[in-house]
Amino acid sequence: MEDKRIIKKYPNRRLYDTEESKYITLEDIKKLVINNKEFIVKDVKSEEDLTRSILLQIISEQEDDGEPLFSTQALSHIIRFYGDSVQSVAGDYLQKSIDLFVSQQKQIQDQLQSAVSTNPISTMTELTEKNLDTWKKMQESFFENAMQSPFTSKKDNE
Repeated sequence: MEDKRIIKKYPNRRLYDTEESKYITLEDIKKLVINNKEFIVKDVKSEEDLTRSILLQIISEQEDDGEPLFSTQALSHIIRFYGDSVQSVAGDYLQKSIDLFVSQQKQIQDQLQSAVSTNPISTMTELTEKNLDTWKKMQESFFENAMQSPFTSKKDNE
């Protein structure tokens, strides 16, 4: 837990970043999430972990501000899972689905980055050099075999 950034939540609803030694907003916490920074939000009096409720608050604001990620139907299904016998299974399934989606997105981003960062001229140069090398080997092999035609004996070549 030492490697996680500690955000303290005060009774007046203010959030204090102990690493930066300053008050922050939910928008700042959202940036921490986007930048994959590990953190924990603790109630300053009770030391209770409030991270989940702060993250849910950010999601709620995001859902209200623009194009929602969750449809009404999806939210209804999620609500129905609570208290149901499948709650833990549904939670595991959602977590694994999101993990898989994130992994696939990372792969696509890496592939796009690789394609964009590759210099097309150097790629063509490498391909040309490989083709030229293959052509030279093929020519050498052709002439070597032509020199040893079936009409010449081994004595003629020696």
